[in-house]
Amino acid sequence: MRDQFPFAVARVTRRWRKMLDERLKDLGVTQARWSTMVYLQQGGEGLTQRELASLMAIENPTLVRLLDSLEQQGLIERRACPKDRRARRLHLTEEGVNFMDELTGRATELREEMLDGISDKEIESALAVFHKIMENAEKQK
Repeated sequence: MRDQFPFAVARVTRRWRKMLDERLKDLGVTQARWSTMVYLQQGGEGLTQRELASLMAIENPTLVRLLDSLEQQGLIERRACPKDRRARRLHLTEEGVNFMDELTGRATELREEMLDGISDKEIESALAVFHKIMENAEKQK
């Protein structure tokens, strides 16, 4: 079972991404763009790119491409940081905030379909395992 675990996690992750991309396609947003907006919304607006990249656990160049596309769509904006003129802070635009309602609704619908027949207790156990795995991974750095 331990041998199968990383492959099972990867399959579920790929399936989630593919299905969500399909559901968001008509809005011109991918799962990666949506998750960037979620992290920005939940992490507190006004984060720097570096802070957001760290929060999302992705490399800065990858994030820059996502942010550029979200900015072109008018969903986020980069604002000058009052304390450091070199830094730019990220904010959802009004359109981005409103757009999040539609995106979150579609993601919630997919999540509930994928978790059908799974109890809250089972989900709680799975999340506890994932948190422990992440703790172990952090120790390896």
